Amino acid sequence: MSRHRNVRGYNYDEDFEDDDMYGQSVDDDYCISPATANQFIYSRQERQAPKEEPLEEEQYEEEDVPMSPTVNYNLNSLEQAKLYSCLDQMRAVLGVSVPDSVLTEAAIRCEYDPQRALDAVLSEDPKTAPVAKSGAVEPPTVLRVNQESAPLPQRTKQAATTERAKNRNLSDNKLDSEIVPKVARMTVCGKKPTMGFDVPSAADNGAAVRRGGSPENTTAPDAGTPKRPETPSKASNGDDAPSVPTPGRVSGKTKQTINIKEELEKRQGGKPLLNLVVIGHVDAGKSTLMGHLLYLLGNVNKRTMHKYEQESKKAGKASFAYAWVLDETGEERDRGVTMDVGMTKFETNSKVVTLMDAPGHKDFIPNMITGAAQADVAVLVVDASRGEFEAGFESGGQTREHALLVRSLGVTQLAVAVNKMDQVNWQQDRFQDITSKLGHFLKQAGFKESDVYFIPTSGLSGENLTTRSAVSQLTSWFSGPSLLEQIDAFKAPPRSVEKPFRLCVSDVFKDQGSGFCVTGKIEAGYIQTGDRILAMPPNETCTVKGITLHDSPMDWAAAGDHVSLTVTGMDIIKINVGCVFCDPREPIRACTRFRARVLLFNIEVPITQGFPVLLHYQTVSEPATIRKLVSVLHKSSGEVLKKKPKCLGKGMNAIVEIQTQRPVSLELYKDYKELGRFMLRYVGSTVAAGVVTEVKKERGAGLRSSAIVVAP
Repeated sequence: MSRHRNVRGYNYDEDFEDDDMYGQSVDDDYCISPATANQFIYSRQERQAPKEEPLEEEQYEEEDVPMSPTVNYNLNSLEQAKLYSCLDQMRAVLGVSVPDSVLTEAAIRCEYDPQRALDAVLSEDPKTAPVAKSGAVEPPTVLRVNQESAPLPQRTKQAATTERAKNRNLSDNKLDSEIVPKVARMTVCGKKPTMGFDVPSAADNGAAVRRGGSPENTTAPDAGTPKRPETPSKASNGDDAPSVPTPGRVSGKTKQTINIKEELEKRQGGKPLLNLVVIGHVDAGKSTLMGHLLYLLGNVNKRTMHKYEQESKKAGKASFAYAWVLDETGEERDRGVTMDVGMTKFETNSKVVTLMDAPGHKDFIPNMITGAAQADVAVLVVDASRGEFEAGFESGGQTREHALLVRSLGVTQLAVAVNKMDQVNWQQDRFQDITSKLGHFLKQAGFKESDVYFIPTSGLSGENLTTRSAVSQLTSWFSGPSLLEQIDAFKAPPRSVEKPFRLCVSDVFKDQGSGFCVTGKIEAGYIQTGDRILAMPPNETCTVKGITLHDSPMDWAAAGDHVSLTVTGMDIIKINVGCVFCDPREPIRACTRFRARVLLFNIEVPITQGFPVLLHYQTVSEPATIRKLVSVLHKSSGEVLKKKPKCLGKGMNAIVEIQTQRPVSLELYKDYKELGRFMLRYVGSTVAAGVVTEVKKERGAGLRSSAIVVAP
């Protein structure tokens, strides 16, 4: 059992007297680095080495440094307090590199001003330098001052050669140089000590100095003094010179002022922007009509169209192939109806058109209002088939309601596409019957006859869409323009680019990277990347990091554009559909109570005080209550016919006061026509349209609580 030795009493020094050359056994079969071995393995040479001389901390004990600053000076209690305060501030900057005697002399000479005293200590000027105690031999304190003013590598080398060369060997010097910490030097600049590089102000040395002290920007030091860093020196009279801030680096993303009107003309080759919404009764052929139009314009390639045709045949809906161009979701294709507003872009000879395909089903009227609120012109699609036009135009159909909605939301130009004319063999009598009935109603709704255009079309066959039809049955009695020519003939409305920025959020989603994205139409003003914008009513500011217009990144966007903004600096939870981004300098109003002038439609139930409604404003849908009936007005003149009416009937024009459950961002109609309109709906039908005339100021939380109690 040779392994079981007496380990406790074993003398390892006798066993490994000759063969332990490196502090470890030669029989070990594993590798270990010398640096690791020096940390853990016992060395006999260190035990037998004689005692070294004391470290540098003990050298300071031999120096004659007075411990109290009042030993050699007769100072009263007030002067002693000033001196101690000055010394504390100087030690905070210089540390222990300069003895107390030098600091005390400089503090007394500079009348206890720490800034002037620090400049005197760090300066080599003989007028302000501290006087040496002995004239024959310069004390080591002056050497330390020079070392403090020298750069860090030079100071370390001087300290190693002067203070330790007599008492230390080469290995000790190497060890000391390794343990010296690389501390960032503190400098005196202005009135506060700062860490890092020295950047002298322009007022101190007469010229702007770049970081790093390049030779062409720094002044040459005196011949008899060692090289010192660019410490800003104070004025010679001892007064504090005002510190001049260092000019900041101009960022590459700095916002540049642009002439928005010139930029709008340059963009799109001088073509104005037109926002077009397609409306009409369900199954009137809106999506098929516009999908075929896009295919004929080349916006949809033949391969994609062939794919849609094959997929629609497999699903048993071969006639829906063109509709699938705009109905992209699976639910819309399965049900065969448009549910959300589809948006795309195409160009005509003189316009850049943003197309919005609105749903026609009555269950999706809120989505249709969202699309119509962002439109400039509209295309009303009606079905020319026997019985289909009457079903959409009579009571309960969406043709009437859609026409009223777009007119109430500010659309004045309307093109009526009489679709599916091929099913009635392009009969002129059927076309005239539809135009007479519909024209009379549109005139009552507020459209001018000169702004309404009737065009016979066929969405499935593509007749009279992009080019004028060659069918003899149609050309024999119709010689008007095609649908595309009529869209091209629409007048683009003026854009409010000079007004403060306003954008209504229609969608919020998280994209790749930092921040999130919001989409919507810019109603007024313009936006650039890097701008700070305010979100109301959350009252949160954020920064615009990116702008996307029709899937193309842009540096700016203006009123009328449907854009996607990438914003950072706020939480996505605080942003909802219906929020408004605005200019922080001129924010939009947020309120829960406002006055409005409303026009009532054909309603079955009269409106009384406390009537619950659903407020549709731009992209927001908010429950509200009619709190007060102020007056009844004359339709044409606007005169007050009756004050404080008991109820409001159909066709009346009145001033009412509306209160919402939550704050809503509103603008007055006289200031922003685009942002001053709204709709009121009740139990699935539109009851009134109105414009904002006055915004009530908030009166505390009690107002909001009362709205919650009254609302259904």
